[in-house]
This record gives sequence, C-alpha cells and structure tokens, in this order.
Amino acid sequence: MNLYTMLSQHAANKGPIKVGVIGAGKFASMFLTQAVHIEGIHVVGVADINVSKALDALDRTGWPAERYGAASFDEALRTGGTFVTESADSLLERPEIEVILEITGNPLVGTYHALKAIDNGKHIVMVNVEADCMVGPILQRRAAAAGVVYSMAYGDQPALISELVDWCRTVGFDVVAAGKGTKYLPEYHYSTPDTVWDYYGFTDEQLATGDFNPKMFNSFLDGTKSAIEMAAVANGTGLFPQDEGLNFTPVGVDDLPQMLKERSKGGTLSRRGTVELISSLNRDGSEVERDLRWGVYVTFEAKTDYAAQCFAEYGVNTDDSGRYGSLYRPYHMIGLELPVSIASAVLRGEPTGSPTGFRGDVVSTAKTSLTAGDTLDGEGGYTVYGKLAPSEVSLEHNALPLGLAHGMKVVRDVPKDRMVSWDDVEADESLLAVRVRRELESEFRSEYQGVSSH
Repeated sequence: MNLYTMLSQHAANKGPIKVGVIGAGKFASMFLTQAVHIEGIHVVGVADINVSKALDALDRTGWPAERYGAASFDEALRTGGTFVTESADSLLERPEIEVILEITGNPLVGTYHALKAIDNGKHIVMVNVEADCMVGPILQRRAAAAGVVYSMAYGDQPALISELVDWCRTVGFDVVAAGKGTKYLPEYHYSTPDTVWDYYGFTDEQLATGDFNPKMFNSFLDGTKSAIEMAAVANGTGLFPQDEGLNFTPVGVDDLPQMLKERSKGGTLSRRGTVELISSLNRDGSEVERDLRWGVYVTFEAKTDYAAQCFAEYGVNTDDSGRYGSLYRPYHMIGLELPVSIASAVLRGEPTGSPTGFRGDVVSTAKTSLTAGDTLDGEGGYTVYGKLAPSEVSLEHNALPLGLAHGMKVVRDVPKDRMVSWDDVEADESLLAVRVRRELESEFRSEYQGVSSH
C-alpha cells in the first residue's frame, strides 16, 4: 500500500526508473498515456518495427513532440526524453534500462526478447501472454537464476486474477475457482478476421483509429485469448484447469458463489481449485443480467462455521449454503495500470504474478478441416483456435502449442475441432521458441513421470 511513496522516494534519491518498451500497439499506447505524467518512470526508448506507428502512438497519447524527439539513447538519457527506434536489440543492450516491457504479442519474438532481457540483467514485464503461456515457466526459472524479475502485467486480467487468488489464500479461504468474464457463444470458436467486426459491432470510425487489429480481436472472440489467459493464471497460481478446459458458463455477479462451485455442491465446475471463464451472453444470445464481461473474480469457501456466520453478518453475497462467497472486480484497465508492475519489480523485487509451474496449456485446435499442405495462420486466424487443457493432457497428446501454430505446414489431414499435434505439422526445430518449448516439454514430462512413478 506504499508503492507510490516508494516510487516517489526512488525518483528523489536515484532518479526515475528507466524503462524500455517493445511494441507500440494498443496496450503500449494505454501505458504511454499514463507514463507521460509519472515522474518516477522514464521511458527511455520505444522500439517497434514500424517507427511511424510508434511515433503516432506517442503523439495521440499526449506526449509533446519534444519529449520523444531524442536522436539517440544517449540524448534520451541526458535530457529525460525518449528515443524511438526500430531495433529492439539496441534497447535490450542498453545497460541503463532497468525494465523491459514486452508488448509485441508475438510469441516467437517475445521469447527472444525475454531471454535477451534476462541475459542483460533486466527485469521483464511480459505483457506478451502468448509467449508466457507457451514457455513462461522456463523464462521464469531463467530470470530467477539471473537475479531479475519476470512478471505478469498488472492491469491485464491474469495478474488481477492472481492478485485475488493471493488475497484469498492470505486471509485463509479455500479458493474454489478464479477467472474472468467475456462475451461468448459456441459459434465464436469459428470466427475469422472476416467476421470479427460483425460480432463486435465496431463502427468504421472506430476501426479507422488504427488501434484495432482484426486477428488480435478475433483471438479474444474465438476463445483463444481466454485459453491463453487462463493457462497463465493456472501456471501462476497453482490452480488446475478442468479436464474439459473452459465451459464459459453464463452467469452474473450475484450468482457467482452459487454457480462457480463444484457440481457435487450444485454448481457447474467439474473440479475444485480451478480456472473458469464466464460468459456475458446466455446461449440464446440474450445478455446476462449484471454480467462481468470486463472483470475478474474469485469464488471461495469459508473453512469454519463461524466464518460463514460472519459472511451473513457483514452482508457477503453467498450461495444457498452460506459458505461459498465471491469477490470480483468489475473491470480492468489494461495498460493504464502497468506502472504497478514496473514499480513492484524494481522497488520490491516482486512480480505481479509469475509462473510457478506448468499446469495449463493452450493447444491448437482445428477451426476447420485441415488438409496436408495447408499452412497454419496462428492466433485469431482462419485455421486454428486455442483451447485450454491440463498440461498433462497436452503432453500426453503431444499437442502443438497455439503460440507456435503460425506458418507451420500441415503434413496430414486434421478434422475440424480436433487437437493438432506436433506430428501433424512440419516444425522448424532451429527456431529459438521451438527449442525453448521443447525444453519445457522435456522437463515437465520428466517431472510428471516422476510423480506418477511414486
């Protein structure tokens, strides 16, 4: 509760925290519009392969032109300005930069950037959940060995969900389920970049702002992003996915304690201590009353009768037994909240969420019937969507992680809705991200085998 005080003291005594940003899309823009006013944070550099895009992002988020007109990193450091470059490597190699924000959304380059940041002694805030759910446990272990922080991004839902889970456990409640809300219907799994705007209902004027990437928004709609974020939560909190993945139960905030508990107790969950998405739409397309589309939640159980009695005395909304309660946050503000992760990493040496194991995975699932010779187009595209699975199930089926399902050639037919495996594609084993993923699979397959042998 004193993070702001610590940030102010750090700025007064040592100067502002020096930050480098890689990727200048919507998330980065939301961070930048806050950072321009925060004296304790100095954005030394912004790297994007499209420099004009980065310059436009700074301009429209309230940065005076003289603030981002530095001709070099040295000038930016000397004047307190910001240098814009197409070279992420040049930013990663600057010894003065303390924290890297990886915001590209590309799991292949994100893996490279994270490893290079760690090797150069920098804390890394991994906004790139796509890379995190694919190889995050390995990246976290590398960071710990190097003495730097590897962190989820505060403001993004996985970190906020992890915070709620941590609160539950710290005060002594049993965590039953945790997750987020979203807009969902079963047909959305098959949405493509051609249909996504019809589902969202955005106007031409909104789309013209340049903040709206059809593949990225489609990944939110078709369930891929939901799977990615819940895998990150599972890996960061110790919660385990249900065998079926996600049910997208339609439920409003008032019914969370009743619905988000075990089926044996009258709820909808096939297991306790899990992650679950809830839908803002009923299956007939009507809106759920008091939905949680933009928010996050946790459901929990009181361990004693006296605690349950306290629920009743203090107006806690519970299930019909009086023992299950919930806490929720109605919205998240994404990049606007990212400074919390920066301050926590530097001033406390703590991540705002980080993998502690490999429990959930996002497996590539055929969005349409695939034939030998097809090329996968990855997250939010036309060929596959991501589905949450327990990591043991993923490893058992040799599943192709969604983060690598871009540009790979299909070598045998895959029916619609079937899991795509490594055996179904021609993989480039020389890619860094593939090598790191293979390392993760080998390491955790051995761990699971060791557990089962006992």
